[in-house]
Amino acid sequence: MSNQDELAQGYRMNRRAFVGMMAAGAAIPLLQSKAAAQPLPKARNVVLVHGLFADGSCWSEVIARLQSKGIRATAVQNPLTSLQDAVEATQRALALQEGPTVLVGHSFAGMIVTEAGVDPKVSSLVYVAARAPDAGEDYTALAKQYPTPPASAGIVWSGDEGQLSEEAFLRDFAGDLPAEKARVLYAVQAPFKRSLLAGKTTHAAWRSKPSWYAVSTEDRTINPELERFMAKRMGAKTIEVKASHLSLISQPDTIANLILEAAG
Repeated sequence: MSNQDELAQGYRMNRRAFVGMMAAGAAIPLLQSKAAAQPLPKARNVVLVHGLFADGSCWSEVIARLQSKGIRATAVQNPLTSLQDAVEATQRALALQEGPTVLVGHSFAGMIVTEAGVDPKVSSLVYVAARAPDAGEDYTALAKQYPTPPASAGIVWSGDEGQLSEEAFLRDFAGDLPAEKARVLYAVQAPFKRSLLAGKTTHAAWRSKPSWYAVSTEDRTINPELERFMAKRMGAKTIEVKASHLSLISQPDTIANLILEAAG
């Protein structure tokens, strides 16, 4: 074989190797992007958990919209006695679900969602103006790093049970609702035990589950900047809603749509 033939054969071999390498390299980002685009498992179940100063009926407007889309919605009646009791009530509701389930928490219920959300049935989490602590984190200490929201001063205590005064409820909790509607919601608020506030989560479900967060920009119950911090820390898909703490009632379409997105 002449030197010219050897050079030609070498060129063909190098070219094939180069093309092969390029093809393999090109396949990597394609595989990565395909993996990143994997859809969420479609969830037909949604479990909704309420926080302080409320009961399960606060989800009624959202539930009606979810049901119209064929979603099976369940509202947990949070006993408001201790974090453990609340988590157990939520776990009982999750046990009744068949298949992937979106777990949604409003306000204090973010604590419950964060703890109970590790359940294998939970496919995604939605936080609505909610607490979102890390495992073992002292939420009270975290909240003290931000200006105290006005609603905190409106809690009235009777022994070890607390609830919002009517004035604080209308102004600082349900500020963007008609007064007539806010007074009805005030009448059904359940008192909470002081011991409830002492609970700490042992898990942080948002570290392993896809998460969504709705920040209430006009919130006077949880500082909006604290909400933004928690949403960013968890890497949640975040929307900002120009609403009071009760965006689930004043803007139910927006909150229902966010939950539907989390349901895949």
